[in-house]
Amino acid sequence: MTLSAETFRNGTFVGRVWRPEHEGPALVMLRDGILYDITSKEAPTMRDLLERDDPAAFAAAQKGERLLSLEQMSQQSVEAAGDLTQVHFLAPCDLQAVKACGVTFARSMIERVIEEKAAGNPALALKIRERVTAIIGNSLRNLKAGSAEAAKVKAALIEENVWSQYLEVGIGPDAEVFSKAQPLSSVGWGASVGLHPISNWNNPEPEIVLAVDSSGKVKGATLGNDVNLRDVEGRSALLLGKAKDNNASAAIGPFIRLFDETYSIDDVRNADLDLLIEGEDGFVLKGHSTMKEISRDPLDLVSQTIGAHHQYPDGFMLFMGTLFAPVEDRDTPGEGFTHKLGDVVTISNPELGSLTNTVRLSTQCPPWTFGAAALMRNLAKRGQI
Repeated sequence: MTLSAETFRNGTFVGRVWRPEHEGPALVMLRDGILYDITSKEAPTMRDLLERDDPAAFAAAQKGERLLSLEQMSQQSVEAAGDLTQVHFLAPCDLQAVKACGVTFARSMIERVIEEKAAGNPALALKIRERVTAIIGNSLRNLKAGSAEAAKVKAALIEENVWSQYLEVGIGPDAEVFSKAQPLSSVGWGASVGLHPISNWNNPEPEIVLAVDSSGKVKGATLGNDVNLRDVEGRSALLLGKAKDNNASAAIGPFIRLFDETYSIDDVRNADLDLLIEGEDGFVLKGHSTMKEISRDPLDLVSQTIGAHHQYPDGFMLFMGTLFAPVEDRDTPGEGFTHKLGDVVTISNPELGSLTNTVRLSTQCPPWTFGAAALMRNLAKRGQI
């Protein structure tokens, strides 16, 4: 599968690619189906580009060096699969922290409760799902997190003895915000995504990811797969770090669509996401998520992440959660969906394109070796800083 330039006819799309001749990354902009290297001393990193007052105007003004067509780059990215001797897509972020919000949709709230009550055992999920759904029903769907109505639902759930820490962050005043990945560790379009070998119950999480600068201003958006280990987190919420942050467990891309006259935060608020999982065993699963049903506004999630209480001098990428929670059985009746190695996951949105990755074990994915020190040395050697 390759990316089609037709998807990106409108808007300002910027990203990053690996250039083996430079032994390092380059900032790129997409113009008329062609990728141009726009790395410069004025913006040597994506962090620096997003810190500009109008990154879309700045990127558009750069002549750049012509590289490959979008179709050629995407084909090369599939074939290279992280090979540093070959040109390929990288995640479109670099020095930014990679943060994520959890339990921001009603359906995912219910599934997190099920994970907790099942203690990570998928065989118990069906019976618990039936009980919790009977009690909660659709009562969460129209609730505004932190509202007086939400407080009443909380009291009722406590009375029924099904209150959960996941419902606390789902409908309470404080959002769940956690660190998903280290800066520069996310993988891009065409790469493998990793599952920790201890996990037997897991799934993709198709999400919109905001690109936020150091002042807390949202500069654009992209797609992300917040790979989720349901059994690990379900055993204990204290295992969240182990469940979420592993080699190649965060995929972002293909590009950041910068905010300009064609795209804004309102487009994010109304975005729909489609998910396609294609297994080597012939299994196919289609899913859907819509930002219209999120229980917290995107800008509220940003303000809960950055402010006087927490600064990000290099900005951050913010996964905003997903409505998608797969319950269809793949193998054993009642145990729902879990990944198999070789699954190809495609997350798509008409305004942002598509993000495609292949599922492997984290131990099978190319190891992450190019960190912040390597980036700084590389840019200095190239005379970019």
